[in-house]
Amino acid sequence: MADSVDDKVGYFQAITGIPDTDLCTEILAAHNWDLQLAVSSITANPSSPEPSTYAPPPPPPPPPLEDDFVPLPPLAPAPQQQPGIAWRLVTLPFYVVSGGVGLITGSIRLGVWVAGGVLSRSLSLLGLAQGGGDGLHELPPSAVEAVDFVAEFEHEFGAGRGPRFVAEGFADALQRAHREYKLLFVYLHSPDHPDTPAFCGGCLCSEPVAQFINENFVAWGGSIRRTEGFKMSNSLNASRFPFCALVMASTNQRVVLLQQVEGPKSPEQMITILQRVVEECTASLVAGRIEAEERLNNQRLREEQDAAYRAALEADQARERQKREEQEILEREAAEAERKRKEDEEAQARAVQEAAEREAALARRRQEKAMALGAEPEKGPDVTRVLIRFPTGERKERRFHSSTTITSIYDYVDSLDCLKAEKYSLVSNFPRVTYGPEKNSQTLVEAGLHPQASLFIEIEQ
Repeated sequence: MADSVDDKVGYFQAITGIPDTDLCTEILAAHNWDLQLAVSSITANPSSPEPSTYAPPPPPPPPPLEDDFVPLPPLAPAPQQQPGIAWRLVTLPFYVVSGGVGLITGSIRLGVWVAGGVLSRSLSLLGLAQGGGDGLHELPPSAVEAVDFVAEFEHEFGAGRGPRFVAEGFADALQRAHREYKLLFVYLHSPDHPDTPAFCGGCLCSEPVAQFINENFVAWGGSIRRTEGFKMSNSLNASRFPFCALVMASTNQRVVLLQQVEGPKSPEQMITILQRVVEECTASLVAGRIEAEERLNNQRLREEQDAAYRAALEADQARERQKREEQEILEREAAEAERKRKEDEEAQARAVQEAAEREAALARRRQEKAMALGAEPEKGPDVTRVLIRFPTGERKERRFHSSTTITSIYDYVDSLDCLKAEKYSLVSNFPRVTYGPEKNSQTLVEAGLHPQASLFIEIEQ
């Protein structure tokens, strides 16, 4: 049902050109949602509303105010009086012609609307339609009407004169007044009323009135020929023009009507009324401002407290992290020191063990060398006496058989506990001869060491 209702409203707007969706919905509902009957009533009835020039008849008189704070009644268009039969007979040819033209233009609008909808849908399916983006946003209809009203008012009565009407819709102006803790001054403009030019030029555009309104109110104006102005004339029960109203925002998105100003007024009368309402509402506005400032201060205080708490918490966490890092560094250093100590102890133990093994190996070698030498021979013609000088200055002497090889002298040196070096050579002074490995197989006689020889030990680097 919702889709069919939206389609009928769209078709009705495309045919009639009425931009207000709510007004189109009301007209369709009044004709039991019969689209053809509703279109015929618009195209064939000259008293029906046009898109931009519809001026409603005066609504019923407003209800009495109770303590200057009365909620706005709901919007309800006033019933319209049908023209008499004589007028219908006289204007019948015009109705027929205008109805035919309306049907033709409506059909054209409908075709354009349907084609635009199909094209937009196709582009969106293809991913070519761009939404949002950085392009210019289209103003809502209420804001467009407000901009047009401000421009028309300044054009007719002079730019810079009169109240500074905001160029936005009524709801936005009401929210602006609520944010600024001011009342909303509403002016409903009736261009065809004979008192309108004098009222606007002599009262609204007078410097004292304009200055007082600008200082104490947010000013919003609308023409009753336009959709939102017409709505507000019904909502505020405007029964006489020129018409002004003083309203304020209340809780639960309600609007409170404080004062209606109907009919021509002098600047002095207008200022008196405005000043009285301001004085009556000053206490509530000041209380609201103070309450909002208290809320803002409390919120700022909470934010500062939260920020201080977060800063303290972050500082504690930073100190805790630093403490943990320092503890981890100390633990790593202690572990590293312990590791090095163990390595040193192990290296020292290995060195001691290796030294002991070397000492044991030397002792075994000395013992093996001594056993390989056998007993020292007695003096005789075939015995060679050999004197050996060690690097420490110590001297050792022993007798060898002359047929013994040079190796036996090395074995003798190795059997003694006088030399720690493993690589050395036996050398004679005069003449200097080094008895290296190549001469180890020579006998003492062949080496020229018989019957006696003096050798010293030369350590090899």
